[in-house]
Amino acid sequence: MNQKDHELIAAIAMLAALSDGRQSEAEAEQLKGVFTRLGLSDLDASAQQAAAGQFRATDLARRLSDAEARQLAYETALAICHADGEANQQELAFLSVLGDGLGLSPAAVREADLRAAAMARTPVAGPPVEVGTGPPPSDAALDDLILKQAMLTGALELLPDRLANVAILPLQLRLVYQIGRHYGQQLNAEQIKDLAGTMGIGAAAQVMEGVVRKVLGGIAGGILGGLVGGATGLAAGAAVSFGSTYALGHVAKQYYAQGRRLSGDDLRALFTRFQEEAKALFPKLQDQIRTQAKGVNLQRLFQ
Repeated sequence: MNQKDHELIAAIAMLAALSDGRQSEAEAEQLKGVFTRLGLSDLDASAQQAAAGQFRATDLARRLSDAEARQLAYETALAICHADGEANQQELAFLSVLGDGLGLSPAAVREADLRAAAMARTPVAGPPVEVGTGPPPSDAALDDLILKQAMLTGALELLPDRLANVAILPLQLRLVYQIGRHYGQQLNAEQIKDLAGTMGIGAAAQVMEGVVRKVLGGIAGGILGGLVGGATGLAAGAAVSFGSTYALGHVAKQYYAQGRRLSGDDLRALFTRFQEEAKALFPKLQDQIRTQAKGVNLQRLFQ
């Protein structure tokens, strides 16, 4: 695989993110911001052309250099299409066309398809970490829950499995669901996604950033190093997911504790504040997160 393959896979990732046909202006800006945050100004020309409708997936697929690049391109697109839940009909059609263009047989992609769909359809109301029942838990108990889930999403970024990024959103949704439940809120996945979107967390952009970083490895480390306390490469991905989950959890805690009376500006200001707090925490927890990643079993996590 070569440098040109990186650019082509980034373009395919952009096409995958656009394939559901329902991006808002805010989501489109988030997708553009991914390339800026990854420091890919020299690599994203094809991606920008793809976003403008100047490329088709089959055009890009034919230009990939080898079987490894073609498989990587498909898995990258697969993860992005399942970023905000199980792929819809438009996304499935895109993946089918892409698979054909890459020359991949149905048998070659079936296992990956099934795994991605299984993680994406995980119900929100099934939190992996319990904080007790009865009255709302203490601040300490909720803070511990948020920290554990932030560390877990950070650990998923360190896994070589590109589909692991699909699991990040379900874990974030579960976290917010459980926090809301303890404050007497009855929530569904769409309400939680709307809350995350208000803070600028877009599922497609979040997953695309993670999988593209894994594809590009150290190339993407430059700009992010300055944002997350010097972390680079996969460690930068872990820091970003840790920070977004940590901030999302703490904002949700304040939002539901105050009866959902915070404005959009309030939510965004709090999110920025807790992201800064997460940046200071991450270097102290990085070794623990790396150790945790070695023991993560995705299948068991969602059973």
